[in-house]
Amino acid sequence: MVDLQTKYLGFTLKNPIIVGSSGLTDSADKIKKLEENGAAAVVLKSIFEEEITLEYEKIVAEEAPKRYKDEFLDYLDYKIKDENINNYVKLISEAKKAVDIPVIASVNCSQKHEWTNFAKAIEEAGADALEVNLFFLPSNLNKTQDETEQMYFEIIRKLKEKIDIPIALKISFYFTTLATTIQKLSESGINALVLFNRFYSPDFDIDKMEVTSTNVLSHPDELAISLRWIAIMANRVQCDLAASTGVHDGSGVIKQLLAGANAVQVVSSIYNNGPEKIQNMLKDMKKWMLSHDFKTINDFRGKLSQTKSGNPSVYERVQFMKYFSDRDKG
Repeated sequence: MVDLQTKYLGFTLKNPIIVGSSGLTDSADKIKKLEENGAAAVVLKSIFEEEITLEYEKIVAEEAPKRYKDEFLDYLDYKIKDENINNYVKLISEAKKAVDIPVIASVNCSQKHEWTNFAKAIEEAGADALEVNLFFLPSNLNKTQDETEQMYFEIIRKLKEKIDIPIALKISFYFTTLATTIQKLSESGINALVLFNRFYSPDFDIDKMEVTSTNVLSHPDELAISLRWIAIMANRVQCDLAASTGVHDGSGVIKQLLAGANAVQVVSSIYNNGPEKIQNMLKDMKKWMLSHDFKTINDFRGKLSQTKSGNPSVYERVQFMKYFSDRDKG
């Protein structure tokens, strides 16, 4: 027998597999099905800061010709926000009633807006934790690197003032000094870092001459980016680490645990194969652990992290050497 339990955000999870924020977690019925198939926790489908703002701006544009007074538009602003928050609060409440696993709320934001006031409502609705998906595209030529990165710490500070539930911060790898930033964020009072978020990538429809989205779902070969950075930062941070993007099977989960992750988030593989995929991943993990005589995850967690590696420089290499030189000889 093997024990798949792991610690994350202060919770003892029955295994390391968390279903990430997505359409898979937008209803209590779907979440119940995920729990039945072995999910140890879920991150609810995000409430988007932009969603609320754009909805408001659309209605304002429609109502502008009627020349409503500013007082009405202020009321409209609050009404729309209240409706969105009420719907999200309802989702949290229904999910908590339906399952026994941790229910982690999620906010996807791009600015330092008043959305942080929503955090208290999320906590009061019964969410076990809050995951904040933060990504500021470094494209603003009027902001310095320090100004952009300081926004992350300002949002954390505001959230810590408002809520007591654990906070996980989901970030991208777009930082000039990523290792230093991850380390500093881990010391800011948050409970976990999720490496890394998956964001909208534009593509072009050359016939319709339109901008479209691409690569909505991840691929197994995308595991490498988070695997490298989980391995580098394991044992060097003051919070838990969760791996995200590219985890499609039991092997992917095992690799991230060997790198030092406390948990992993899975989405695309479940979209492709259904909730039953979680059971297959857990079976593969148990089989592997038995074959290596590991009884618990702690027996091998971080075994291949940089701090425990016999050749730590392998994690710093960014250029191919042997692979292409050997191919040239052929």
